[in-house]
Parts: sequence; C-alpha cells; structure tokens
Amino acid sequence: MDIEFNKNEDQMKQLIDQMDHRLKKIHLGGGEASAAKQKAKGKMLARERVKYLLDKDSDFFEIGAFAADGMYEEYGGCPAAGVVAGVGRVSGRLCMIVSNDATVKAGAWFPMAGKKNLRAQEIAMENRLPIIYLVDSAGVFLPMQDEIFPDKEHFGRIFRNNAVMSSMGITQIAAIMGSCVAGGAYLPIMSDEAMIVDKTGSIFLAGSYLVKAAIGEDIDNETLGGATTQCEISGVTDYKFPNDQACLDRIRGIMDKIGHFEQAGFDRKEARPPVKDSKEILGIMPVDRSKPYATTEIIERLVDEGSFDQYKELYGKTILCGYARIDGWAVGIVANNRLMVKSKKGEMQFGGVIYSDSADKAARFIMNCNQKKIPLVFLQDVTGFMVGSRSEHGGIIKDGAKMVNAVANSVVPKFTIITGNSYGAGNYAMCGKAYDPRFIVSWPTGKIAVMGGSQAAKTLLQIQTANQKAKGQSLSEEEESKLLDEITARYDAQTTPYYAASRLWVDAIINPLDTRKWISMGIEAANHSPITRPYNPGVIQT
Repeated sequence: MDIEFNKNEDQMKQLIDQMDHRLKKIHLGGGEASAAKQKAKGKMLARERVKYLLDKDSDFFEIGAFAADGMYEEYGGCPAAGVVAGVGRVSGRLCMIVSNDATVKAGAWFPMAGKKNLRAQEIAMENRLPIIYLVDSAGVFLPMQDEIFPDKEHFGRIFRNNAVMSSMGITQIAAIMGSCVAGGAYLPIMSDEAMIVDKTGSIFLAGSYLVKAAIGEDIDNETLGGATTQCEISGVTDYKFPNDQACLDRIRGIMDKIGHFEQAGFDRKEARPPVKDSKEILGIMPVDRSKPYATTEIIERLVDEGSFDQYKELYGKTILCGYARIDGWAVGIVANNRLMVKSKKGEMQFGGVIYSDSADKAARFIMNCNQKKIPLVFLQDVTGFMVGSRSEHGGIIKDGAKMVNAVANSVVPKFTIITGNSYGAGNYAMCGKAYDPRFIVSWPTGKIAVMGGSQAAKTLLQIQTANQKAKGQSLSEEEESKLLDEITARYDAQTTPYYAASRLWVDAIINPLDTRKWISMGIEAANHSPITRPYNPGVIQT
C-alpha cells in the first residue's frame, strides 16, 4: 500500500473512533444517576429493552442516534432526542422498534423526539414493517409545546399515522412500561394490541395532580390508570405483566405468529463477497474532500464479486451507472465519479461535478431500473452541476431537470449513501432527503450544504464587504481575513454529518464497512411493500 492509502486509512479510522466515542456518550442517555432511579423502580432501560426484544446476535440498525445532538442545551440537552429507534429482527421478523428513554427528561417529547418518531413511522409505512412501541414518556415537553403540538408534522401526526397504518394492515404493538400521559395515551390504544407492566406502567389522559386541579378529585395515579385499573376495570389495555421481561416475551410470542404478506419481488441470489477487500475502502477514501479518488475502487469493494456491469461506460463519465448485486440483491448503482475525465468532445471534466451528458445518462438509467423493478443505490460525492456559459448554452438546466424528474418519480425503492460532498442541486439529483430515499445514511466523511465552505465563505464575505461599502465604510485586509475565518468556521460547522444527523437530514452516520449490511437490510425491508403504482416520469424535455 502507498503512503496516501495509509494516510487516508489512519484519518478515516480516527473519524470512526470519534463517531464511536460520541455514540457511547449518547447511549448513556440522561446519565448514570437517572439510570439508577429507573433501575430502582424495577424497570429496564430503553436500550436494554430493545436488546432483550431483539433476536440473539442479530443486527440493530439504529436511526436517529444523533438526533438533537448539540440541541436543547438550555434544558440540559436531549441525547438521541430521548427515544431509541431502529430496524431489527424480533422472532425472525424485520420490524421497527421505538423505545422511549425515561432517563432523558422522563422521556418527554421534545420537537426532535416528535420528528424522530414520525420518521420511524414513515419507514414502517413505506416498507410495511410491523412497529413496536415501548412506551415510557411523561408526554409533551411543556416549555416547547408550541414547537411540537399544533402543526401538521407535530405530535398529533403520530396518532394520525397510527390510524393510517391500521388501515394499511401494518401490525402495531404497544407496551406501556412507564408513564403514558395525556395525548400520548392515544398511541398505544390506537395500536393493534396494548400491554402494560404492573406497578410501573400507567396510562391516563390526566394525572392525579391535574385531576385534582381540574375537578377536585383526590386519587392516586395507580388507582387512576395503573395496570389493574386499565386491564380489569376499563379494558383499555389488553394484557398485564409483572415485569418488563415478561411483557417483552409476550411481544416476541405475538411476532412469532404474524402471517406473511405479499412481497415486492426484488431479485436476490446467493450472496458473494466483494472481489476486493472491503476494509480497503478506509484507505481509498480521502478525508480531504478536495482530493480525487477512483469511485470504481469503492464500488468494487461494496458489490458482490464480479457483478458490476457499467451502463454507458464511455458516455457521461462524471456519473457512474451500473447493475450489480449487494449481498445477493439486484441493484442499480448511481455514483459520482471523483476522477477528472475526458468528455466525448475531448474536453476535461471535473470529478464530482454533474455535466449535461452525465445527467442525461443517469436519468435514462434510473428509468431503466424502474422498468426492470431494480432498487436504486445512490453513492453521493457531488459538488453540484457544472456552471458557466458553455454549460448554460448546452442546456444544463434542462438535462439536470430531466435527472431530478427521474429521481422524483421513481417508484422502486431508493437508498442513499453520502460518502463525501453533497452540495447544491447535486444533493437533489442524487436522491437527497427531499426525494424520499427509503434510508439515507452518511459516512463520517459526509458534508451537506448549498456549496463548499470556502466558496460560501467568500460569497458571504463579498456580500458583507459590499454592505460596508454602501454605508461608506471599508474593512482592512486584516479585518477581512478575520471575518473570512469566522464565516468559514461557522459554515463548516453546519456542513458536518453530525449537524445533519442531529436534525434527521440523514438517518444515521455509519462506518463505511457497514454499508453493505445497511443496503441489504433496506432492500429486505422494502421487499415487504409491493410497488402499487406504475412508473410515469411525467414531462421530460429532450
């Protein structure tokens, strides 16, 4: 291996170590003292419940682990948005699990907690996955009620989704393992089956303090809405259990008996390992986002041995398209080529930039995959569409619109891996979050923004300098340099994968070596949901 490979590998491993360190801190939830209080009540912690529920030695694909990271600091923070969510196997069945973390502000719903729960439900609906709710929440976080209560994508949307999933025949199982208060009480009761843990679980529209204030009635919470009341008197809940473990065992028993439904029919054969060592991805991928590399070398370490067949290999070379298999699943790959290439006219084209010919090629390939019912995988490392008079005269907007149209109207499942840059309209054309990928994840090297940090900083500096001049003022060279550094630092902080993950622009930040597993899980999940509408790309200018 050469020096550059070793340098890349060392830097990537450092980024992965930093990611793992941050995750370990997030996994502590509200901290050891808060965890001890939950344990003293005889309760399992949120992550312990998920681990107990999952099949032994099976993978858990956590979504939103970094949700709310660095947010709500004035309230002491909200690790993982106070809820653990992800896809895993229960009794052999792939399902979505959502577990409130009572160590974080008693599991109260912050705005990002609501957004995360809605994303979990969206994944369950798109892929027709059973969803299991492990409820332990004090309800809406009142100091921020205006940011979670009344709008379309706020708290109430969760219960709307409960109803929609029920009409779709998607199994929903809820276990009340702690508090379940006010509007939150509708979630378990709108599920197919609701269970409750004795002495620790309770469910009511208003707790004893509010009841006293509202109607003057003196009553304790256990009598008001404990397991005995809701199972034996009201009939609100279906099952009562002595502890968390017994409750989770029953969920596993129910999942073991769920019938099988029609599948989408995506093609899968016996998986074969990549022809080249996947671990070498860490040395091929440069941490410095300005450096070129051979994207084909990454692809050959992701796909099954000998399965990558390029489409229009000699045309539109700044985007690589091709059919392949990943863990046995047939896929269509659309990837940004990061090497300088020569166009059909003999001109040099910049790697990572989308030109008219590459946009045209990608659009046609995406349509082909829809015709053949082949899931799409996007490997994003894009700086945007080519600009300048030559590109404009060549119709770059028209060709870019053609690609965006093909992505937007695609009916086969799409999966997006942000390996590097994700800038400008390139984010859209390469299936960014706005274009409904079933899952979208980032490597630690990912960067998401309107444009690169240095370009954006210089543009913003020009605007501020012009404003100063308009006021009859001017900045010295030293002041301009200082201002440029400040703008660059602020902008760069907003382009990191952690900034994106904290706001759920991506579902997860993953180790590049786990990419094959994520894609395979995603297609298996998508295979539960048959395609019900024909592919119609709409009006596409040629």
